Amino acid sequence: NTMVATWATVIFLALISYISTRRIQEVPGRLQGLVETILEFFLNLAENVAGKEKARKFFPLTMTIFLFVVTANWMGILPLFGTVGWVEPAEQIIHHAEDKAKAEGVHLDLSSVHLQVFDKVGPLSVQPLGSVASDITNAKEMEVVGLANGQKAGLLVPYLRSANTDINMTLGIAIIAMVMVHWWGLRILGVPKHIGKFINFKEGVIGLFVGVLEAVSEVARIIAFTFRLFGNIFAGEVLLIAMAFLLPLIGLVPFLGLELFVGLIQAFIFSMLTLVFAATATVSHGDGDH
Repeated sequence: NTMVATWATVIFLALISYISTRRIQEVPGRLQGLVETILEFFLNLAENVAGKEKARKFFPLTMTIFLFVVTANWMGILPLFGTVGWVEPAEQIIHHAEDKAKAEGVHLDLSSVHLQVFDKVGPLSVQPLGSVASDITNAKEMEVVGLANGQKAGLLVPYLRSANTDINMTLGIAIIAMVMVHWWGLRILGVPKHIGKFINFKEGVIGLFVGVLEAVSEVARIIAFTFRLFGNIFAGEVLLIAMAFLLPLIGLVPFLGLELFVGLIQAFIFSMLTLVFAATATVSHGDGDH
């Protein structure tokens, strides 16, 4: 389901790029003007951070990361995301929970198995709004109280989820960003100087220890990149789903606005950190810039 959202994001961005550039004019139209304004803002920002020459190298990747992440984040709050899918039956959910409990050597507590109650189930089931009292139960309550005629218990498995709620996606972006950061470091500084930041025998034990810390910090950056984006977007999705049960549609508007803002800020932070790391990686320790 996140793969579908990923391709939807890519296709959407490709269409916007095609439509805005197929007839480029000296006096831009609305869409061309909007796109040029966004690109010019980020290019000026990149030049201020990394200098004009380096910014031209770093700009394509950092701009791509920003556009992809912000588009995927914003698409993730559309009505079809997280609310339309197929229902996994309660029996299967309980069976999976029993297998997990058995593997852990504990007795399954049915009250810990949370379920949803649906009046109708099918290939296109929809998660209802504003019905927390009647639409959430657990396996213990279902066993004791039972369900009304025609009702089915289970969990909704959505067909669409935001691309960035999959940790594999955020990890992939983080790895690409850091690989390119080191590639630029190797190309601009040269292999000896760039590798010398991490393997330094010239300055003795202290230099070697500092190099090891530098290497560890690079790995930590990948982990921080991955979980910062995944954590914020996944938490936002959970918040919206929880509020969808508790509030009518109009009550979701403030939370949707909050997620729009968070999605924009997370995309901006991810792309700007990539730019800053690239600018730092292409400056030698001997240049006096640290």
